[in-house]
Amino acid sequence: MNRVRVNAYAKLNLTLDITGAREGYHLLDSLAVTVDLCDRILAKKKKGPLSSVAMHGMGCEAIPPEKNNALRAAEAFSARFSTDGANIAVFKNIPAGAGLGGSSADAAGVLLAMAKLYQIDDMGALFALAESLGSDVKFQLTGGLARMRGRGEEIERLPFLPQMYFLAVYGGGGVSTAECYRRFDEEGKTFPPRTERALEGFASGNPAWAARLFGNHLTAAAAGLEPAVERDLKELRALSPMGCAMTGSGSAVFAAFPTAELAQWAKSRYRGGRRAVVLCAVDPADKKSRRNPYFLGGEEGK
Repeated sequence: MNRVRVNAYAKLNLTLDITGAREGYHLLDSLAVTVDLCDRILAKKKKGPLSSVAMHGMGCEAIPPEKNNALRAAEAFSARFSTDGANIAVFKNIPAGAGLGGSSADAAGVLLAMAKLYQIDDMGALFALAESLGSDVKFQLTGGLARMRGRGEEIERLPFLPQMYFLAVYGGGGVSTAECYRRFDEEGKTFPPRTERALEGFASGNPAWAARLFGNHLTAAAAGLEPAVERDLKELRALSPMGCAMTGSGSAVFAAFPTAELAQWAKSRYRGGRRAVVLCAVDPADKKSRRNPYFLGGEEGK
């Protein structure tokens, strides 16, 4: 096998609780789910341990190599497994600075692509590499629905997907993760935890009850950096969703609905001016879960 293609899926944080800090890092407790918005990664073997990454779309062409998580993943893979490198092309659909996990998805996708190229099936070693590349990368190696704790390295993959569709809204200048956490610390606010109770709702077969608990402790901090966060959350709440929240450190927000038709109706009513797209939860390992008739960002859901 000399050439492979991998889809790298975006994620939504249905809940995100900040639970403390350790060694200069924030600790979290979050329910995260992969959705059918994805970047496409093409990888081809090349001679020598050095890899190259070409970015296409979403304004990502100018990312410097030292800040490109996809390139870092390729180099870390070759160093760990003593393989040659790869010529990699990343075709972006996931926007940067939105909290949708695009950089982490690309890193995870590159690890999976190179594992296929060089026939590496040591998932334990891949998970260890993922942890070194970012807090969401380990989760996005497998995707689905999972509870993430600690710095994101403690992953409890859950054996079901939310039976709901999402209207996600994003665009504009985005939010810097570092600036969002800095502002959160400066504000010094505390919020009640949501993750445990939301998980209980899903586990008991009551997604509507779980969705009422969707929320994100970083919302106020992100809204202080990007006013569209609070404006769009207010507009989405007026559309009577099951629940809504911001994902990651922003600036994307989302509302959950029980059917694709209701999510599409909500999209038709949105007037906020940012991009709005209907998404559904997917398990990347299960093609049967990719059934969104309104997805336009790639191949899934056709």
